[in-house]
Amino acid sequence: MTLDLFPAEEISTLHFEQAAQARGFSAVAGIDEAGRGPLAGPVVAAAVILPEAFDLPGLTDSKKLTPGRREALFPLIRAQARALGVGVVSAAEIDELNILQATLRAMSLAVERLQCPADYLLIDGITPLPLALPQKTLKKGDSRSLSVAAASVVAKVVRDRMMVGFDARFPGYGFARHKGYGSADHLAAIARLGPSPLHRRTFGGVREHLEKS
Repeated sequence: MTLDLFPAEEISTLHFEQAAQARGFSAVAGIDEAGRGPLAGPVVAAAVILPEAFDLPGLTDSKKLTPGRREALFPLIRAQARALGVGVVSAAEIDELNILQATLRAMSLAVERLQCPADYLLIDGITPLPLALPQKTLKKGDSRSLSVAAASVVAKVVRDRMMVGFDARFPGYGFARHKGYGSADHLAAIARLGPSPLHRRTFGGVREHLEKS
């Protein structure tokens, strides 16, 4: 697949990145996550610092892209990014912390794992990170900022690949297909097999089966 086949709805602005650069910041990282809602698997976050002259047709919020388009964009983002970091927080940690705190931890880990340090953060959502860095939260940031959109694609591709791998370790649940989300066949598998070690035990759809056992 070539990028010429991508629809022309990509984000065309680096407004927030350029506004930060105008204030003297030189390493602006966009941050997003994948996997807040599923019943199983980790939450994965990515942080991406893009170069000033960044151009990648077709890049937009990962939720608006097909799996094939995300996979095609992923290596191109890696090749062009100045730095990229990924943070992963397990299902067990999600149960211990709660999903909001686990998401913030995954995002913080992603920032800490950037190959070069960020000096400003653009965060998808409304909750700041517990890091001593200047930052801005953006509602629907993955549709408003190119660096956040890039992070959304990276996080989604990394998490989807992890869930495909988990499908072989925990057969019968269909993780490669639904990626841990609460589809009808996933709920039926939980009822039939019981929760796996990958399941979030504090989430509805899983918790009820533990209470019955």
